[in-house]
Amino acid sequence: MTDAMPKTFPWINEAEVVSLVNLSAIITALEAGLRLEATGDAKNLHKGQSVWEGGSLNITGAQYPSLGFAGAKAWSNVGGKSAPLLLLHGTDDGQLKAIIEAVALGQMRTAALAAVATRWMADEHADDLALVGTGKQSITQLAAVNAVRPLKRLRVFSPTPENRAKFAALVREKYDFEVIEAASLEDAVRDAPIITTVTRAREPFLFSEHIAPGCHINAAGAIIPAFAEIADDILPRCDQVVVDNLDQCRENSRELQTFYDGGPGDWADVIQLSNLLATGNGRKKNADITLFKWMGVGLADVAAGVEILRRAKEQGIGSQLPHPGRAAPDLS
Repeated sequence: MTDAMPKTFPWINEAEVVSLVNLSAIITALEAGLRLEATGDAKNLHKGQSVWEGGSLNITGAQYPSLGFAGAKAWSNVGGKSAPLLLLHGTDDGQLKAIIEAVALGQMRTAALAAVATRWMADEHADDLALVGTGKQSITQLAAVNAVRPLKRLRVFSPTPENRAKFAALVREKYDFEVIEAASLEDAVRDAPIITTVTRAREPFLFSEHIAPGCHINAAGAIIPAFAEIADDILPRCDQVVVDNLDQCRENSRELQTFYDGGPGDWADVIQLSNLLATGNGRKKNADITLFKWMGVGLADVAAGVEILRRAKEQGIGSQLPHPGRAAPDLS
């Protein structure tokens, strides 16, 4: 530990973030971070949230002492508008090491969680994705699957025809695989080897009867109890149910609560993603369904931030700002 106060720290803005890293880099950083969590060398900070009518204040974070960093991401969300910032501190001296604008960071870390899970849980030959939902996260969730299971076909469904047509056009501009605009949920998911749901549905819409044997599901929406996408009749068929953080899913996933708290399920059967990587127990041969449910963890935010800062230092990127100082308070 040093007594010397650093004079400056870097502020890394959104344009600099996307110039420094791509999704593949964040996937690699996250997988390394998850392995550290499995060995006890990293620890997630339970997500904090304070809600008011029309908005919320949120904080996530994690510590990586072996890497020398602890960090927290904070943001308010009002009407879908937010300005998240990630702060990184040194675990050896407690000093501020960086502030990183975290919109793109958050999009990539959310996608990276799906990518790591899909790599380990989906059939290795899967090349056909059913994507349910066409909102802001949908393109990053598509990119996540394509990064680890290169696609030959995408079927996309939104109940609003204009939305799915617009999204399909966007995908065709970026990718050269086949894109099908499904007229119904059933058409989208029929015999699909991978399904990703990313919606704001308040009641489950995906049922066991929709799912073919051998399917892997990424359930990206429903991160608060008011929302749900996956019906509980899917869970008895699951050979693996994996989550990013068990405590957060027990607290906030109504989909899992219905089966594991109020039904026949046993939370002991639910695996945390970091433990899946540590054991190496990926998809079993002839598995029926595998399911990944994630709420978003600070462990991923901080892993991404540490990699961004490392590259920023190497390339001399970031605006140097005066380090916070100290002054005696007026106690009169």
